[in-house]
Amino acid sequence: MINRSAEKRERQSQVRKMRNRATKSTMRTAIKKFDSAVTAGDKEAAATALALSLKLLDSTAGKGVIHHNTANRKKSRLQSRFNKMTDQAAV
Repeated sequence: MINRSAEKRERQSQVRKMRNRATKSTMRTAIKKFDSAVTAGDKEAAATALALSLKLLDSTAGKGVIHHNTANRKKSRLQSRFNKMTDQAAV
């Protein structure tokens, strides 16, 4: 006799794995776009990319894909890089 509940758990696990992978990938892509904007020195592009990155980090942590402390640490580091870039541009 086949254990149907184990099969169902495996199917659910695969669906969640793919959903989490897509969410994480989207988050990482947004962070990479922010990094490239900061490297290029484009303040406007960096500001929009930062806003999107922070939003995606919050939603990813809210879904439980990443830990909320990890999201907060990443958000802090991104904001710090942005502030450093704008301070250098002002001087």
